[in-house]
Amino acid sequence: MVNKIRIGVLASGRGSNFQALIDGAENGEVACNIAVLITDNPNAQAIERAKKAGIPVEIVNFKSFQKREDADKRIAEILEQYSAELVVLAGYMRILRGARIFERFKNKIINIHPSLLPQFKGSTNSQKDAFEAGLKESGLTIHFVTEDLDGGAIIYQEKVDISECKSAEEVSAKILVREHAAMKKVVDNFAKGKID
Repeated sequence: MVNKIRIGVLASGRGSNFQALIDGAENGEVACNIAVLITDNPNAQAIERAKKAGIPVEIVNFKSFQKREDADKRIAEILEQYSAELVVLAGYMRILRGARIFERFKNKIINIHPSLLPQFKGSTNSQKDAFEAGLKESGLTIHFVTEDLDGGAIIYQEKVDISECKSAEEVSAKILVREHAAMKKVVDNFAKGKID
């Protein structure tokens, strides 16, 4: 019997990597139970994906908090409440700042970034950056999240040939397919104790 890891997912938008994890968990490709989706965006498409899969949703509205750190403290509390063992940032568009979340989930928070870090570190549109820079190759990076923006240790990196892409959208679509596969592989490796 494979031990399934409990994960908390943070997402701000469409949640396609979140959906990849839902599918992977359902078909046995990823040894995980998705305990909760946390979002800062009450209109995120990821919410509908969660509801369809029967996954609890928690919305943390940053406007409700006086200090940014208080919002992140609330996120940490929710993750603890749902007994999350791994935190996955899947298109989460905010920077985590609260000390509590980093103390409580040290080396247990991962993020997927659509570039070959440190390339386009901190960018919110790195596929467009890669296309406009005329690069023949870009890719994706899954890394540990630390207080250093996009600076945590790299867990997995994959190069993607974008030389034939005619637009930033094509670059994004090509990398996204690989993101889905990589995310499932990395979370499954966590569950199986291959990453610590």
